[in-house]
Amino acid sequence: MSLLQVSHLGVFYGKVQALQPTSLRIESGQIVTVIGPNGAGKSTMLNAIAGALPTLGSQSGEVVFDGQALTGKTIEHRVAAGMSLVPEKRELFATMKVEDNLLLGSYRRYQAGEKNYADQMQVVYDLFPRLQERRQQQAGTLSGGERQMLALGRALMAKPKLLMLDEPSLGLAPLIVKEIFQIIQRLKQTGVAILLVEQNARAALQVADYGYVLETGSIALEGAASDLAQDQRVVDTYLGLAKK
Repeated sequence: MSLLQVSHLGVFYGKVQALQPTSLRIESGQIVTVIGPNGAGKSTMLNAIAGALPTLGSQSGEVVFDGQALTGKTIEHRVAAGMSLVPEKRELFATMKVEDNLLLGSYRRYQAGEKNYADQMQVVYDLFPRLQERRQQQAGTLSGGERQMLALGRALMAKPKLLMLDEPSLGLAPLIVKEIFQIIQRLKQTGVAILLVEQNARAALQVADYGYVLETGSIALEGAASDLAQDQRVVDTYLGLAKK
């Protein structure tokens, strides 16, 4: 049984259909990427899976996670089931310390009465040594790359089975992008599955096991990431020197 099974998921904003009925699946411990141009519906799809659509959005289809049907369930319910979303804008608390931002990621576990709710803190610091160095700094004083690390670390504090990343390379310098993707690859070794929405197709396909190409709200191609990286249409459209 797949960890995540999305079947015929469609999204409307009013009368506008932002996502055609789309199906995808993720196995435990797998990295799956969704690539495509701006406006293709990648973030809409991710937010629909996470239960984070704005109130004006409506959706159809089915989302089954770890054997549990999640259609109509709240974000909180999905987080409790084992999903964590790192949104494109990161949404950190700028005036709070790094360590306090991380602790907020484990709040659901604290609410559930887990005595060891903060046990992922050292795991996060091992992955992101710079966060440990800056744990007493306000999040707003961090660099762009460090803020992305903090957003990833906060999501990991919930001990997710599935980590959903929305454009983690957005706005980062090339060297930092390389570091972030190296970390994503290392995260796979922890057993967490990753759904990676990315415009940087080259980097995404290098770390992923399987990929989907989303264009104008529907899946245009899918397959093993290594095969997509060799597909002439993907190469011409997404992997040229001028493309990301």
